[in-house]
Amino acid sequence: MSILKVNGVELAYDSFGNENDEAIILIAGLGTQMIRWTVPFCELLAARGFRVIRFDNRDVGCSTHFSHYPALDFEALAAALMSGKRPDIPYTLDDMAKDAIGLLDALSIDRAHFVGRSMGGMIAQVAASGYPERVLSLTSIMSSSGNPALPQASQEVMALMTTPAPNPFEDEAGFLAHSISFAKRIAGTGYPFEEDAYRALILEEVQRAYDPGSVGRQIAAIAVSGDRRPRLATIKVPALVIHGSDDPLFVPACGEDTASAIPGAEFMLIEGMGHDLPHQLYEITADGIERTARRN
Repeated sequence: MSILKVNGVELAYDSFGNENDEAIILIAGLGTQMIRWTVPFCELLAARGFRVIRFDNRDVGCSTHFSHYPALDFEALAAALMSGKRPDIPYTLDDMAKDAIGLLDALSIDRAHFVGRSMGGMIAQVAASGYPERVLSLTSIMSSSGNPALPQASQEVMALMTTPAPNPFEDEAGFLAHSISFAKRIAGTGYPFEEDAYRALILEEVQRAYDPGSVGRQIAAIAVSGDRRPRLATIKVPALVIHGSDDPLFVPACGEDTASAIPGAEFMLIEGMGHDLPHQLYEITADGIERTARRN
């Protein structure tokens, strides 16, 4: 892992494959770290002839945190948005997209294929629309367009996501139980939930950095981004939208809407996939990313 100063923040990243190959930049989701893009997945893409870069978004992992900001008040955020006011938040998805572009600058990479999951898909969308000269292709996975008319996640799922977990350094068992409960709820039915592997992953994240407030700050960044369909309509690069039929956080209509908003985008609905990327889907996901990249 290395750290670079980018766009006023420090970003932690690592790289796989030949530095002379076309780059793929992998963008993680809400409150999660770059290690959610597992080493086997990164190596799989690198073996297909790409330089693969994964990084910690701002406010997570080993990148710069914004812990000095007060905890997010969800009611105040909703009230401000409903009244048309601009909430006072530390950063937006545009800032996060600019981070990814800045990372390319720091690595002397002119253009790259952008791949994002969940919130990372939104960041990749913003980058593809805002920096067309820097993005070779776009793959948006388990994400959404921001269309306010789309079906929302159930209150039960939202409650599981937003209810604070116990402090892992004070109650590791409670923290694990809370985290695993949510992960199981959003996983798909088509693939076994591998609890031991997930437990090891989230404990590794805790050891890298623990900042419970970052999720709220990133939710705020998503909330103020609004409806991205006008931006999506301007994207001209090859695009793929991958979504799970069992995703309860962003239901399949969210993926369909994203694909329909991007001219010429391919929509790939994977049966039995939820809001996660089990290792059984690495090959088909890599196939889609590579196919989209080769369309350029």
